Amino acid sequence: MSILAASGAFAAALLSAPLAAETAQTVPGVTAPPMSAHDLVTMPRLGAPAVNRAGTLAVYGVTTTNPESLTRSTTYYVHDLGKPEAAPVALDFGIKASDPVFGADGQLYFLSSAHPDKAAPSRSRVWRVAISAEGVSGTPQPVADFDGADIAGFKLSPDGKRIAVWAEVPRDCPRIACPDTKPAYLPGPGTGRLYDGADGFYRHWDRWATPGLHNRIFVFPLAGGVAQGEGAPVDGRDPATGITADTPTMPFGGVEEIAFSPDGKTLYFTARLADGAEPGSTNLDIYASDLSGAAPILLTANNAATDTAPTPSPDGRYIAWLAMARPTYEADKLAVHLLDLKTGKARNLTEATDLSFATLAWSADGKSLIATAEKVLDTPAFRIDPQTGAVTELNLMAGNEAHIANVVPLAGGRALFTRDSLGNPAELFLSDGMGQARPLTDVATTRMGGLANIVTRRFSFAGANGDTVWGQITRLADQTGPIPAILYIHGGPQGSFNDSWSSRWNPRVVASQGYAVISVDFHGSTGYGQAFTDAIRTDWGGKPFEDLQKGLAAALALDSQIDGSRACAMGASYGGYMVNWIAGNWPDRFKCIVQHDGIFDMRSMYYSTEELWFPRWDFEGSYEQARETYEKWNPANHVGKWKTPMLVVTGQQDFRVPYSQGLMSFTALQERGIPSQLLVFPDENHWVLKPKNSLQWHNTVFAWLNRWLKPEQGK
Repeated sequence: MSILAASGAFAAALLSAPLAAETAQTVPGVTAPPMSAHDLVTMPRLGAPAVNRAGTLAVYGVTTTNPESLTRSTTYYVHDLGKPEAAPVALDFGIKASDPVFGADGQLYFLSSAHPDKAAPSRSRVWRVAISAEGVSGTPQPVADFDGADIAGFKLSPDGKRIAVWAEVPRDCPRIACPDTKPAYLPGPGTGRLYDGADGFYRHWDRWATPGLHNRIFVFPLAGGVAQGEGAPVDGRDPATGITADTPTMPFGGVEEIAFSPDGKTLYFTARLADGAEPGSTNLDIYASDLSGAAPILLTANNAATDTAPTPSPDGRYIAWLAMARPTYEADKLAVHLLDLKTGKARNLTEATDLSFATLAWSADGKSLIATAEKVLDTPAFRIDPQTGAVTELNLMAGNEAHIANVVPLAGGRALFTRDSLGNPAELFLSDGMGQARPLTDVATTRMGGLANIVTRRFSFAGANGDTVWGQITRLADQTGPIPAILYIHGGPQGSFNDSWSSRWNPRVVASQGYAVISVDFHGSTGYGQAFTDAIRTDWGGKPFEDLQKGLAAALALDSQIDGSRACAMGASYGGYMVNWIAGNWPDRFKCIVQHDGIFDMRSMYYSTEELWFPRWDFEGSYEQARETYEKWNPANHVGKWKTPMLVVTGQQDFRVPYSQGLMSFTALQERGIPSQLLVFPDENHWVLKPKNSLQWHNTVFAWLNRWLKPEQGK
């Protein structure tokens, strides 16, 4: 069978067979190879699908990793949706491509920094090429190419008459490129960057800010498939009357923040104003541009919190979007709002529904909205009635939803989407009538099926305040006890270790080393209603810590094969904070700790992080305003009780939890003579993303766990 084509037998196997896993280790009772870190790093990865207007063709990318060099490359495939059982066809564009989408003309548009002419300047351009179910026809032709501009992304109008492109462009530049403009933040004559307090972020996530240079969108008419003229800036040609902002927003915003009206005459977009209030504000707003270059119209002026994901209805009468209600709270409930562009009336459609929606799309007939949201360890899809606001859960994978994403509603009530789980990376599925779906791809499932099976058991218990708290135990199916335990603590803290695949913190690959991985969605986690998420505010080391203690005890009581006397705790971000807290407040419980990008000292963290709205919300004020609360939950205040061996991991490009927090942890461990190691990645941020670094991360972590939980192997 093709690596990508799915047969009926495979479909049945995927839905009924036990979840699978690999490693180089030998695990008692396990005969198939357990999943290794190398398997995780080199596992093929499916990208989001693009579908043509007729709903007959889907294009998606599969990223593979060379098992020896660990270099990555992406191949795109076209799948005939009218023949779901047919094998997909690889697309050869002749140049490296990314971000493919179909245009109204049926051709495929994509980004590429390459050029068939090797003498051409290296810069990102938009290209298009004709394709069919049989593959590529002809050679790619340039659509948008601007001297001095690296195009970061693009959006095509539904009528095919316009293209919106964005790039980093000086705010006072009336065109998409002003290559001769001298950056204001580099006054010279030296290399020093100069920042002003009125400019907003001076650094964000993993990059230093570039005041005066912003993500800006320009819209161009298309003639013969080529962008014409200088383009109209949607933020306003005159900075004095327009807005100074980033759109898409930094650092993670993308094409989901931009949408044309069906007639192509209006562009709706999400923007974050770039000013002195930026580091303390979650106020993303939605604007509308008439594409003339005039100042855009603010549509969400009444909300000082987040408004994002503008989604016009197919008939152009309505625009739906996702909105939070409380300013400065990044984890507030995302509700679906609807604006009637004819009457001007706006409504909160899902005010009465205790779900926080993450994605949004209209059905092909415009009669409903399709959205996804976390719900008790799963992420199902839902249908929302735009008239009544009624929310209905869809059974796209009845009883086996796990993590559904990238939903593309198609004509005739069909839907294309990706699904992944703790046991399997993402595959592409097709649903008829929004019912039980069938798999279209086998990107990784067969390979995963050759690895040792895992089992994941969900459990609940009475946590802090007697509230119901959920967790999961993941371990090798055939392993016999006693099995060492790992308490696996998620970040956020407003997040979840739900039933989904991760290429970073992956329970399956850890369990495959012969451990029982126990995760607990403590107070503050998402997917259990907004009150449960809100409960962590001003209580970072309180209810969540109690939930983890009780959750570990509940898991050990459920599975007698787990050896609770041999246990380590590991976590990243807030999870890293929590293991630092555990080190001083539960010092005798664990044989070892793995702490990744965790907060060590609340005061220095507050004054060196970048998104200040986050600590100000969670601790009800700045450090100066809420010093007592910050110090109440400060791990640094409990270093005198530290005794547990700890591996500390940090990235030098991490500006969220600066790497100095890890250095402080390591210094404290050294001073107290506690066995410890420090792993520093000079080229990583809050996450470890590069293939070789990921492999090193896993090898180092597994060696540390083995040293303390399997001393016979650790040696």
